[in-house]
Amino acid sequence: MSSKDWIEKDYYAALGVEKSASSDEIKKSYRKLARESHPDHNPGDPKAEERFKAVSEAYAVLGDEKKRREYDEMRSLFGSGAFRRNARGGGQPGGMPFDVSDLFGGAAGGADTRFGGGGFTDLFSSIFSGGGGGAARARGPARGRDVEAEVALDFEDAVRGVTLPLTLRAPGVCDTCHGNGAKPGTQPVACPVCHGAGVTTRNQGSFSFSEPCRNCQGVGTIVEEKCPECHGTGGVTKTRTLNVRFPAGVADGQRIRLAGRGEPGERGGPAGDLFVHVKVRPDELFGRTGDDLTLTVPITFAEAVLGTDLRVPTLDGTVTLRVPPGTPSGRVLRARGKGVVRKDGRTGDLLVTLDVVVPAKVSDEARAALEAFAAQTPPAAREHLDARVRRFS
Repeated sequence: MSSKDWIEKDYYAALGVEKSASSDEIKKSYRKLARESHPDHNPGDPKAEERFKAVSEAYAVLGDEKKRREYDEMRSLFGSGAFRRNARGGGQPGGMPFDVSDLFGGAAGGADTRFGGGGFTDLFSSIFSGGGGGAARARGPARGRDVEAEVALDFEDAVRGVTLPLTLRAPGVCDTCHGNGAKPGTQPVACPVCHGAGVTTRNQGSFSFSEPCRNCQGVGTIVEEKCPECHGTGGVTKTRTLNVRFPAGVADGQRIRLAGRGEPGERGGPAGDLFVHVKVRPDELFGRTGDDLTLTVPITFAEAVLGTDLRVPTLDGTVTLRVPPGTPSGRVLRARGKGVVRKDGRTGDLLVTLDVVVPAKVSDEARAALEAFAAQTPPAAREHLDARVRRFS
């Protein structure tokens, strides 16, 4: 992916979203399109594979707030014509005409850059080095792209924390050349064009342009005899299994980052990161609000009126809660320290909501007892409703 791609490619269109789309909308569209076009779901379909690459490339930019902002700035700048050719030299020092292809070394063969670099700001600071011929630093082997995976956890595992194996089919370091791209028994050699610097410098009028070396793509080395397994890239698609630790209290929708466990960089470059998206399966009894667990417990009318001691389950045993006499339906009782226990010592509570159950049918004896109870009980206070009722009488 080159900096020139940022100008020529419409990543919003690739993901099927508007430029004003929120981060959640971009993520949702990416996941849908990635699932539909994934090579595992479309074996032998080169169009689906290209679509998957385009969607992944677009999300690598739009899914990162900083890169998205730089991408929008660059597209806006070049779209406004700020760097179009001007034969009269309007706005250009010394009246020199300027072509956007000068930024990338021509329409073809532009140097490859990954998004581990500085993006928009570094691009211009390296181009306009000022007539003194300042040097740009070598890019070196490109950083690998980040990888995303999704894992579904049981409710109790998410609360307590768990370590699970995660199997991925994704690019990994080539076992034959160990990532340097060279045939076993050989090593990459210094680029004869840039002499290992990774950049070349040329003068044009009052400007001195430093750009990644086209011969070695800015790495500083070239592979004369390519590895027969990875064909010089240093990476191959493989199945690998990682043990991922999910901390206690991990929440639904949370993202776990594993640094350096993503796609390996080309020819020994640093690996990207692995981001694991967590989905928590609902529990048949418990819910969750932050670090508090929630539970709804039914009680009888008699228990609500007279009060009772209520035994309720927790994730690690039971507790007894006192229901005071005259408790209304919907009242919440709190069992302290029976919620989510964090690694840093923070502990949530168990919040028990009482639900007074009204029976649909009662026996004759129960009805007689209720009628006797009603005769001894004053009616509910409804004076605030009487005036409105009289208006419709």
